[in-house]
Parts: sequence; C-alpha cells; structure tokens
Amino acid sequence: VQLQASGGGLVQAGGSLRLSCAASGRSFSSYNMGWFRQAPGKEREFVAGISWSAGSTYYADSVKGRFTISRDNAKNTVYLQMNILKPEDTAVYYCAAQNSIVLVIAPERYGYWGQGTQVTVSS
Repeated sequence: VQLQASGGGLVQAGGSLRLSCAASGRSFSSYNMGWFRQAPGKEREFVAGISWSAGSTYYADSVKGRFTISRDNAKNTVYLQMNILKPEDTAVYYCAAQNSIVLVIAPERYGYWGQGTQVTVSS
C-alpha cells in the first residue's frame, strides 16, 4: 500500500488542522492505520491509531482530547483532526499502515509509511 499525507501547514496556537492520508493499492480496509510525528532532534513518536474496522482507536496522552483519528474505507483515507494546537505539536507528521490483528503503537511494527507533512504551530 502507498500512502500520501497532506494537510499540514502553519497555524497559531489554539487553532485547528485536519491531516489526510490517502492510500492506494489493495486492501486498505484490512490495515490498521497510525499517525506519528517527529520533531527536530527527537525520535518519531506515536500520535494516534485506528484499527482496520475503525472499531478501536488509541491516542498518545499528549494529544488525548484534542486530536481525533478517523477513517473512510470507501475513500481509502485516514484523517487526523487536530484541535487546540500547541507549539509543542510542531513536527513532521507521518501516516503509516500496519497489517495485524491487534492495533499497536510501536513504529517498527508499521511496514508502510507516507512521506510526511509539516505542521508548525506558532505561539
């Protein structure tokens, strides 16, 4: 599966952005999907994940209550709605796909990655 992330940009603190990740290839609906981010000088970290059926979601504590992950299997797209953005949310955001029964958060368990989209939150 090939992934293309979009929707990043520059926003003031307290603002919102919605990231999209369009997938091409077969069987998108069979993949668990995740969003990760990487800030300069830091390791890539898990942000949010959604199971293949959208029956389960999971969030990092730092974004819980502010970010919402969703997916539209008919459109082969996963979304990340980001509200109440903070300067510490500034990073390159990546979408990733993982093919297993259980939703996991470790980046090394994800076999497919998009190219990343920059999110910058100004104070």
